[in-house]
Amino acid sequence: MLSSVLSREDCAKCRFCCSFRRQSLWETPLFDGQTAERLAELYPGAAFKPREGAFTIDIDGCYATDDPEEEALCPFNRGGCVLGAEDKPFDCSIWPLRVMPVNGHNAICLTPTCPVISAKPLSVMKELADGIIGDRILEYAAAHPEMVKPYREGFPVLREETDV
Repeated sequence: MLSSVLSREDCAKCRFCCSFRRQSLWETPLFDGQTAERLAELYPGAAFKPREGAFTIDIDGCYATDDPEEEALCPFNRGGCVLGAEDKPFDCSIWPLRVMPVNGHNAICLTPTCPVISAKPLSVMKELADGIIGDRILEYAAAHPEMVKPYREGFPVLREETDV
């Protein structure tokens, strides 16, 4: 979806978005119940737990220490993501964008931690959010409010949904 600004090669070199520090577990992707159930059957090593009306991967047991900076890899990253487009969570499909509530409306925000995107001008991502991709993201978020994550300081707002 975001291939115009983020290449597969860039992502394959980095994989930052596919690992989670204890202190940032809120970033783990959310799945609907049906998808989580199907993936748990297809990938026995993947576990899920309920969160905010949806399900997220359970990686609590993947950490070797209590260090909040330690990272655990997503169980679906096996040298690259093994999930097809139909199973890829919304969070992963729109990375490094996030939908978060701002001023009582959904907003498309930019995750400030993506190394590739942080090297690009903010105007490039704003232009993307203002286009048809942004329209689709906001439509999906409106239809699936359980996939909207709470706003976090430091996430630049690229586009706010407006009342029509």
